Amino acid sequence: QVQLVDSGGGLVQAGGSLRLSCAVSGRTFSRYTMGWFRQAPGKEREFVAAINRGSDSTYYTDSVKGRFTISRDNAKNTVYLQMNSLKPEDTAVYYCAASNDYLAHYVAAYDYWGQGTQVTVSS
Repeated sequence: QVQLVDSGGGLVQAGGSLRLSCAVSGRTFSRYTMGWFRQAPGKEREFVAAINRGSDSTYYTDSVKGRFTISRDNAKNTVYLQMNSLKPEDTAVYYCAASNDYLAHYVAAYDYWGQGTQVTVSS
């Protein structure tokens, strides 16, 4: 069984930065594509970023390109999302997730999910 624990959310002013972390249990972490999604109130969960097993490929939704960076440390079973130049529209609950599909960018491709961490960006 794979378990994911998200952390690092909080309240930040527009233009600020946050780094989210996701600790993954189990010895199979390095086998998975890891992704970050977010869900704002009243909206569907949407893809943010993904990174492949070997960290040599990443994929971002257009609205975060150049501002967010996904990374992973397979030795620590952890994936990160560095978020810079935050905007009020980035406010959401952020979830990490694990998938067997290469750089998947849709919800149905992910088999395991964290509990979510709240990010609030004030204007």
